[in-house]
Amino acid sequence: MEYGAIDLHKKESQVRIITEGGEVIDRRIATTRERLTTLFWGRPHARILIEASTESEWVAQHLETLGHEVVVADPNYTLMYGHRSRRVKTDRRDVAALAEASRHGIYRPAHRRSAQQRTVQWQLNIRRELVATRTRAISVVRAITRHAGYRVAGGTPEKFLQRVADLNLPLTIEETLSPVRKVTEVLDQELAQADAQFEAVVLENQFGGS
Repeated sequence: MEYGAIDLHKKESQVRIITEGGEVIDRRIATTRERLTTLFWGRPHARILIEASTESEWVAQHLETLGHEVVVADPNYTLMYGHRSRRVKTDRRDVAALAEASRHGIYRPAHRRSAQQRTVQWQLNIRRELVATRTRAISVVRAITRHAGYRVAGGTPEKFLQRVADLNLPLTIEETLSPVRKVTEVLDQELAQADAQFEAVVLENQFGGS
């Protein structure tokens, strides 16, 4: 069995492989599926240690498809880094420490979400951004209408455009607000669709667990 580690970065990553015979292979590669495949495809089964990060999950999944065991480790577990000095920090020193941790089993696995959990989290992140964007758009419309002497009544964000329409604003203000109104209409539609998807997921989980 071989042991290895990858010090992951967005564009390039440092890799160390320790072969069954004790040979050390160091490579710096682009962080892409193609380069990972080139380096690890066809090699003997290896346990590869990587720190939990933004890139770690897709890298782990890809290496697992190539037949290797991957440990996504908690980067806050200091014992994993051995006697590495934090004052002298380089990618080669980091990956060397991680490779030794892989070989000796000195690591604490990080929690890895399931595929469904990752999808839901991505959807939540997108929904949060959509809500924030709509909130900013509503604030802009409120500021413009107040400056012109009109006040939009309070209520739910979903009905905001209707409340603006009820003001019967002058044509010049309507034209000024038109781009924001169009964007808000799209945001309302996307948020309604996102909420419907979440309801479907909840129902599926309820029936699946019963």
